[in-house]
Amino acid sequence: MFIRKKPSWQISENEVTPEGVYLNRRKFMMGAAATVGAVGSAAAVHQLANAATERTLMPLKHSKSAFDPSETLTPYEAVTQYNNFYEFGTDKSDPAEHAWRLNPKPWEIKVEGMAEITGTFALEDVIDFSALEERIYRLRCVEGWSMVIPWVGVPLASVLKKFSPSADARYVAFETLADRKQMPGVRGFLSSLDWPYREGLRMDEAMNELAFLAVGLYGKELPNQNGAPVRLVVPWKYGFKSIKSIVKIAFVKSEPTATWNQMQPNEYGFYSNVNPEVDHPRWSQRTERRIGEFGKRKTLMFNGYEEQVAQLYAGMDLKKYY
Repeated sequence: MFIRKKPSWQISENEVTPEGVYLNRRKFMMGAAATVGAVGSAAAVHQLANAATERTLMPLKHSKSAFDPSETLTPYEAVTQYNNFYEFGTDKSDPAEHAWRLNPKPWEIKVEGMAEITGTFALEDVIDFSALEERIYRLRCVEGWSMVIPWVGVPLASVLKKFSPSADARYVAFETLADRKQMPGVRGFLSSLDWPYREGLRMDEAMNELAFLAVGLYGKELPNQNGAPVRLVVPWKYGFKSIKSIVKIAFVKSEPTATWNQMQPNEYGFYSNVNPEVDHPRWSQRTERRIGEFGKRKTLMFNGYEEQVAQLYAGMDLKKYY
């Protein structure tokens, strides 16, 4: 008899926070927020409107295959209100305040480079929405804070294989939308940044079982401020590698441009693997602050996913290739 062995990161579904418990709390919070005063800024009005829309969305249909929720999930409010998404501003609250301008439907992704199938495709032709699954991953920001988030999406490998990349394609490059009308940060203080935001992975990294394309979180559609309608999630790397609002995927032979690595290569390496032994030039990476907790916890090598990804870097000097 064939017995399927679960991966080390997978746990029983009974350990995942029931969606009904979360939704009841969310409705209570939304009702409370709505009573905090009838008069507010335009941004606050937009936030409340967005929240009301979230509440009425139908839950995404997906299978639950939870990853690493032996640690407490970060509350939905924190996940959606504390973000880095510079296209909408540099403060942590800016994305939630301004991302209502983003229109994630319809959405297209351009696929180009060294592959048999290229062109511009509707999101629904790139992501198989009938095969969604839930993965609970740690997220570690290079700034020293972290979260635990239940994402909904599909393995990145399953998407890339659809386009039949050639054997010469050694990397996968990604680009974020850069629309001055929808994204005030593109025309604001950081207008000098080399937009669009770009990132990349080595092909074997992209094909690793942990690499994930998310279209939702907490069983709901991905909020704009979290990278709607589709974002990359690479849990063993610092968060800025998990590029948001993807509009282009390219199969290339040479290491692609990565925005922060291009701007400040001495601070942000191309690989950007979570490594407590390699400090950022301006702060230590040995500990992290988990959002919602007091104090700090030790940072784990590869963010706790060493068993799944260490073989990708066998023989590499991880202080040189940081």
